[in-house]
Amino acid sequence: MNSLFSLPLPFLVLSFITILCALYVVTSKNPVHSVLALILAFFSISAHYVLLNAQFLAIVNLMVYAGAIMVLFLFVLMLLNLNKDSEPVKSKIWGIAATISAGMLLLVITAAFQKSGVAIYKGSADDIGLVKNLGRVLMTDYLVPFELSGILFVSAMVGAVLLGKRESNSESLLDKGNS
Repeated sequence: MNSLFSLPLPFLVLSFITILCALYVVTSKNPVHSVLALILAFFSISAHYVLLNAQFLAIVNLMVYAGAIMVLFLFVLMLLNLNKDSEPVKSKIWGIAATISAGMLLLVITAAFQKSGVAIYKGSADDIGLVKNLGRVLMTDYLVPFELSGILFVSAMVGAVLLGKRESNSESLLDKGNS
């Protein structure tokens, strides 16, 4: 059976950073620091995707999670204006129950991995996660749905611009029609 230290060093370092950031997200008292640690955890997960030769997933993870969702979290935290005075007092029983639950979950996951003998698969497909292959499939097998989705996105953007645009001419035309 493979030991933990037979794994590549970059994987171990990134895993350590990811777990450390995730623990800081959960244990931090400051919500802004928690969100920033979550962004760093998403960056390290994207680096894991790069190590797995899945560059497309890494970029999508960065754009969707570290970009859009984390900006949304930061805006929500800024709008909530959390004060320590308004925080309800929590009992210590919940923390103890959460620690016991997390320990039991860790025990079950460790036992499941040792029982199954998880191994790292090293296949001959070195370029399986490349964007080049995804583009080739999209432009050959799925060209019509890809083009239709592009037309749908363009029409949605045009509709959003037209709805968001404020015209003073339309208001004056409505006023002239009523008189």
